[in-house]
Amino acid sequence: MSRLLEIMLIELLRTPQLASSRRGMLSGLADPPIATALRAFHSDIQVPWSVAKMAAEAGLSRSAFSDRFTSVVGEPAMTYVLNWRMAVARDALAAGRKSVGQVAAATGYGSVSAFSTAFSRVVGVPPMRYAQGALSTTA
Repeated sequence: MSRLLEIMLIELLRTPQLASSRRGMLSGLADPPIATALRAFHSDIQVPWSVAKMAAEAGLSRSAFSDRFTSVVGEPAMTYVLNWRMAVARDALAAGRKSVGQVAAATGYGSVSAFSTAFSRVVGVPPMRYAQGALSTTA
């Protein structure tokens, strides 16, 4: 994961016009305060992140951070956090090496129930069913 982030940052630095013409994580990494918050989040997604916590990392007020994050990245900060956590969870469940509880903890959820609810809402199927489907398609 960290290697992927490094590669994406290198590509962003090589093509700065990308940051001005598109929105997303790469644009966020080109914006110093947003990049600081993104690096903090990506370094430990288990932390109970909030807009206030990310704003503090960025050195901005909550409202200034929220507006800037949405403008630069193209989605609200907590939507970004949720989507990233679910992408990490999908990868972990598809690999089949961790239990749902372990994946829940690794993605910042305090309970399997809360994780299962969020996962089902975002992905459309419960985590166990997702894992079973992923494992049966790779077998």
